Amino acid sequence: MTQLEGEISDLWERYDAGEIDAQSATDGQLATLDAFLDALESGEVRAAEKRSGGWEANAWVKRGILLNFGLRETRPRTYGDVTYHDVLPLRETNDLGERGTRNTPDGTVIRRGAFVGGDAILMSPAFVNVGARVGDGTLVDSCDTVGSCAQIGSDVKLGANTLIGGVLEPVESAPVVVEDGVSLGAGCRVTSGFVVGEGSIVGENTLLTPRIPVYDLVEEEVIYGELPPERRAFTRYVESTIGEHELFEGGAYKPAVVALDVESETLDATRREAALRE
Repeated sequence: MTQLEGEISDLWERYDAGEIDAQSATDGQLATLDAFLDALESGEVRAAEKRSGGWEANAWVKRGILLNFGLRETRPRTYGDVTYHDVLPLRETNDLGERGTRNTPDGTVIRRGAFVGGDAILMSPAFVNVGARVGDGTLVDSCDTVGSCAQIGSDVKLGANTLIGGVLEPVESAPVVVEDGVSLGAGCRVTSGFVVGEGSIVGENTLLTPRIPVYDLVEEEVIYGELPPERRAFTRYVESTIGEHELFEGGAYKPAVVALDVESETLDATRREAALRE
């Protein structure tokens, strides 16, 4: 991948300097971008990786994704009987069945440059964007969105109507990460580079974003931007200082996330739901 990284970095410098654009990009340069997308889909490269206990973005990978927008022209493309207009085609899915992955028809959209692991399930309608990574054995349920560069681990359950936000720019910022073994209830929202720790179970309709505090009752601390591993989390409301304003008769409240230890009963329920994947 060292050669590919060098080629992408060189293209980025020329693009950033205004030397090339979608009209002047050569066949060879577009072939480099195709090879880059192939590497994303095979899992050889990824938008972020865990290093020294923390998640870090691979800036050159995110630049490669941006180049696919900047150096390609929007043109008509066909999927079934539908003509759509985009810079990228949809991802070929012939390899998924070979690895035991299921993707149901009419509404499941996997964009070019997305990695999908083996023994995964993608229920329609669901959308997986360029640069995203969906691990082995993970369930992406109906009406779910996995945003650009989001990193979803193995054996994860994304409940129906869950939104995993994308973080493409700035390229140095790590994307949303949902680590191995996490279960997100229906209607959850995870945005702005938030990290959901391994083995955690999150209640339905919970919003996880760096702007909302997490009251970790295990370690008895308030943290932002992450949910520690092995937590059971849900939304509650806490008093807001804005409640002191005279317009807020009776007080005002703001959302917060409460995190507790994962209880054995909760784990049992999660295991029963896992049977649906068999």
